[in-house]
Amino acid sequence: MRDRLLGQESKDHDVEVFGLELDALQAILGRFGRVLTVGRAFGVLRLADLDVDFSLPRRDNKVGPGHRGFDVEVDPSLDFASAARRRDLTVNSMGFDLLTEEILDPHGGRTDLERKVLRAVDTHTFPEDPLRGLRVAQFSARLEMHPDDDLLALCRELDLSEVSPERILEEFRKLLLKGVRPSLGFAFLRESGLLRFFPELEALIDVPQDPTWHPEGDVWTHNLMVVDEAALLRQGDADDPALMFGALCHDLGKPATTVIRGGRVRSPSHSKVGIAPTRALLARMRAPNELVERTCALVEHHLAPALFDKDGAKAGAYRRLSRRLALSGVSMELLARVARADHLGRTTAEALAREFPAGDRFLARARDLEVVEEAPRDAVQGRHLIACGLVPGPSFGPLLARCREVQDERGWRDPDRILDVVLAERDA
Repeated sequence: MRDRLLGQESKDHDVEVFGLELDALQAILGRFGRVLTVGRAFGVLRLADLDVDFSLPRRDNKVGPGHRGFDVEVDPSLDFASAARRRDLTVNSMGFDLLTEEILDPHGGRTDLERKVLRAVDTHTFPEDPLRGLRVAQFSARLEMHPDDDLLALCRELDLSEVSPERILEEFRKLLLKGVRPSLGFAFLRESGLLRFFPELEALIDVPQDPTWHPEGDVWTHNLMVVDEAALLRQGDADDPALMFGALCHDLGKPATTVIRGGRVRSPSHSKVGIAPTRALLARMRAPNELVERTCALVEHHLAPALFDKDGAKAGAYRRLSRRLALSGVSMELLARVARADHLGRTTAEALAREFPAGDRFLARARDLEVVEEAPRDAVQGRHLIACGLVPGPSFGPLLARCREVQDERGWRDPDRILDVVLAERDA
C-alpha cells in the first residue's frame, strides 16, 4: 500500500487472508494451480506460477523469561489492526481491502507518509528485532523520510551484534541499491549510534581533508556525498552492487594515512591501504567473494582515471590497468563511474558544475583503445609457442608474460609479430 500511495510500482505483492485456517486456504489456492508450501510453518503459501505471497495473520509471542525475540504464531481470528501491529513502521502497516477497495490504516501510516516521518507501530515490540534499526536506515534512504524522536531513541538501544551477518548485508544492499539518497541512511546510523557496529565507516568521521580539493569538509561528509552521486549512476544491472559498495568504501584508507605536512592535508597511498578495511567490513557481513574482490579492485584503483589523465598515461598503461581490473571482474567503465561519483561528491567548482573532464577523457581514451568494457585478449597462446618448436615447460610462463607486455606496449595483435620480438630478445 505504501508504494501505491507514493505512485510507485511495487515488485512485492502480499495477500493476507483473514478468517480461514491454513488447510482451507491451501485447498482454495489449489484450485488455481500447484501450491508451494515452503513457508507453511509461518502461515505463508504461494502458487507456483504467481509471484504473490498468501499469508494468514500472525501474532508474536515472547519466547520466555530472560529471552529476547518472538515466536510467530498463526492466528486466523485476528483483525487487520491487530495483525498489522507486528509490523515495524507505520508506513509498512497499511493494507488494501480487495473487496471494499478501502485503504486499511489503523496505525496512521498514511499521515506519516505525507509528513515524511518514520514512526514505530509499537514502541514495546519494535526493539525485539535489532535488525529493524537497519530497516529504518534503508527506508530513510529509499523514502527520504526521517525517524521521529521516539523511534530514534528506540534505535539507540539496539544491539546489532545479535543480528546474523547475512541479514545485515541484505539491509545494506537495499540501502545502497534502492536508496534514492543513501546518505540519509548512513546519517541515521550515525545519529542513532548504530554506526559503532561498522567501525571502518565510523572511522571516517572528523578525518580532515585538504580544503582545496575537498571544501565540503571531512571524509565522512565527502563519503555521504559520494554514495548519493553513485546512486545517480546506477544502471539497474549486475554492476550496481560493486558500484555502490565501491563508492561506500573508496576512502576507508584515509583514517590510517592522513597526515598534515606544511599546513597541507595528505593521505598518501590511501587507495591501497583502504583494501584491508574494505575486506574487514565486507567479511563481517559474509559478502560473496565476487562482491569483495570487485569492491576491493575499485577501492584500489579509484584514483586511476584522474591520475591517468593528469600524467598523460600511455596506451600500454591503459591496457595493463584493464587487465588488472579484469582479474577482479571490473571494467574500465565501472571504475570510471566510481571515480565520477568520487569527483562529483564534493563542493569544488567542477563538481558543482557537474563536470569531470578528466574522467571523460579517460573513458574516451579507453574507448579508442577498445578496453573500456573488457581487457585485451592475449594474442599469443601456448599453442603459438608449440608451433615455434618450443616444448611446454616452466619457460612458457615467462615467455607468455613477456608476449603480453609487448602486446600492451605496442598494441599489436598479430601473434607472429609479437613472437618475433620476444624470441629475438630471448636469443639475444
